Amino acid sequence: MGVVISGGSYLNIFNSYLALTKPRVVVLLQITALCSVLVHNLLNNSLDIRTIEIMGVVFVGGYLTAGGANAVNMWYDRDIDPLMSRTSSRPIPRGDISPAKSLYFGILLCFTGIIWFVIFSNGVAAFWALFSILFYVFIYSFWLKRTTVQNIVIGGIAGSTPPLIGWAVAESNLSIELESISSLFLSLFNLGSTIPWMMFLLIFLWTPPHFWALALFRSEEYEKVGVPMMPGVRGAERTISEMKIYSILLILLSLIFPLSYGLEYTSEEYYFLGGFAVLFSFLYAKTIWRIDINEELDEKGVIPSALHSFLFSMKYLAIIFFLLVAISAETIGMILFFVGISIMYFNDNGYFSLGNES
Repeated sequence: MGVVISGGSYLNIFNSYLALTKPRVVVLLQITALCSVLVHNLLNNSLDIRTIEIMGVVFVGGYLTAGGANAVNMWYDRDIDPLMSRTSSRPIPRGDISPAKSLYFGILLCFTGIIWFVIFSNGVAAFWALFSILFYVFIYSFWLKRTTVQNIVIGGIAGSTPPLIGWAVAESNLSIELESISSLFLSLFNLGSTIPWMMFLLIFLWTPPHFWALALFRSEEYEKVGVPMMPGVRGAERTISEMKIYSILLILLSLIFPLSYGLEYTSEEYYFLGGFAVLFSFLYAKTIWRIDINEELDEKGVIPSALHSFLFSMKYLAIIFFLLVAISAETIGMILFFVGISIMYFNDNGYFSLGNES
């Protein structure tokens, strides 16, 4: 008698493989890539039906490559994931998927994603997708994660590449030049604008304070499995000090946003982009400077001010990318941005005023 697999079992298997890709994280990464596409096409007056096709190429290829890298990472972390409450419910610790199948699945997704970019975009986009895979898997997961407190800082390079990939796909005339070493590097790094690199730097500088805010109240778990995180190794005060440095760098970066767009300093767009970017960077910095390590923990053992900074950081990044897209649409974009922020403010009961740190 054959074994009958119910529809529910197939769904469970699908959900387990989907969980290997970390869908929420990957989708957030692809949103930054899609914003990059929108900015590119808006600035080049090429926002049409083709833009939807480009965004589809970026999202599918980006999901395959990033999701595949995550699956390989879960295979490698199979020894420590069962020991941490945050990761113990992943498919491998639960026994839903074997480590070998997770590895094969991850490699298959990565390979498919690279081929996807080669076929439907260009070699430059495929290169940056491949770079992000190799950097995340070999440099971050296999090497840095368990050896240095700067794991998040250096490893953040991989998570900062989606805007580069999105821009490269949208800039369809890019190609890899092999005539010389200099022409090779120029063809890979010159994407036709400084904007995607500014987006890259934004995510790179945002990553450490974002994750360290979480690590401030989870450092014991990381210590238990031998993953050196800044709070556990250098202490909470040193961690917050470095978070403050990154918050200052984000404010300084926001000052040059208008320059990367080539805006005239006399234009309203210059002050709209620079003003709002500095404002929200300052508000995010304020959440970091208000973290109190001596604060009474809540019922879940969490430092409320650190959690507040962690949650605000995600909203901050979304707002800045929304702003970068809005300014590319000129007047109508600025109006939509202002309306969107106003709605968000009132829905959150004055969240951005930071009057309530709980």
